[in-house]
Amino acid sequence: MSINNKILQGEQIYLRPITREDTDLIIQWRNSDGVRPYFIYQEPFTREGHLHWMETMIDTEEGFQFIVYRKEDDKPIGCTYLRDYDRKNNKIEYGVFIGEPEAKGKGFGLQMLELTLDFAFDTLKVHKVFARAFADNVASVNCFLKGGFTKEAHLVDEVCVNGTYRDIVLLAKINEKNFMKSHE
Repeated sequence: MSINNKILQGEQIYLRPITREDTDLIIQWRNSDGVRPYFIYQEPFTREGHLHWMETMIDTEEGFQFIVYRKEDDKPIGCTYLRDYDRKNNKIEYGVFIGEPEAKGKGFGLQMLELTLDFAFDTLKVHKVFARAFADNVASVNCFLKGGFTKEAHLVDEVCVNGTYRDIVLLAKINEKNFMKSHE
């Protein structure tokens, strides 16, 4: 399934599929102090690493990534993605970040989540979308909950980041449209 021309339209934002031309912007955002601390993977993000991601995830459709644009000025503000598509169990992991500081706290995160869930459930037809967040990332956890995710687990001291053990919250949302079909 090719998503190369698939634009996801929201009220204040739209999402377009990532291209290799977005590499420098992704690297800039992922290495910024406003984004990197919220990722489990804390190493500096490199061009080689991003191109490897494109080859092993995006090109193989093991993952899907979108650049998010604010409609009012057509400015890219962040990124949303689905990764590690488990076709056997029909589930995929969701990730998101807002790279432009002035775009944070304006409700874009919830719109990004909703548009990406629509893509996952309606286009990919996955049964479950799950996400991981640091337990102390209250804004992210609250956004997931507001978007209909449920908290499935709180993993204590799950990862060691920069010498400190951190808790991880696992959250998920089931595709209700497919849920009934699988239980009939």
